[in-house]
Amino acid sequence: MKTLLQKKITETFEQLYKILTSLSETELNTVPYEGSWTAGQVLQHLILASSGYPEMCSGPTEKTTREPDEKVKDIAALFLNFTIKMQAPEFIIPLDKKYNKNSLTLSLQKIEEELLHVSETYDLTLTCLNSEIPTFGKFTIYEWINFSLIHIQRHIKQLNTICQEVTRQ
Repeated sequence: MKTLLQKKITETFEQLYKILTSLSETELNTVPYEGSWTAGQVLQHLILASSGYPEMCSGPTEKTTREPDEKVKDIAALFLNFTIKMQAPEFIIPLDKKYNKNSLTLSLQKIEEELLHVSETYDLTLTCLNSEIPTFGKFTIYEWINFSLIHIQRHIKQLNTICQEVTRQ
């Protein structure tokens, strides 16, 4: 369970770094089409959404009375359904500003390290009691990490579309 999860973490972040390094500072901050975030804003959104896992996982937990990966399929079914337009909660909406590649890279590397640390050192089967996602309820640590990775996968598709647009302009 841990080894496969760590492989998924590493592979997911490698995809983000590949996209980030392919963009110039200007492209990173170019709006690709009306109503869209810039690539920098999407990456900042992912940073806001994926931060704080060590604190959450070291908070109150309890033994899980169901399969610890039970909700992963439902998370993937929702977040990888690209026909659904989602609205981010206010606290993870990125500011409309210029973003710096180096700063974004450092923040993403920190999150990757934190997720790898959590996946290595915590009991992934425990349920976190202080956080939950509406309609899903409380997640195990394993489900939280998968939630982050699936959320990132959703936005990797968006980032690839943005890259195609801004490098064409």
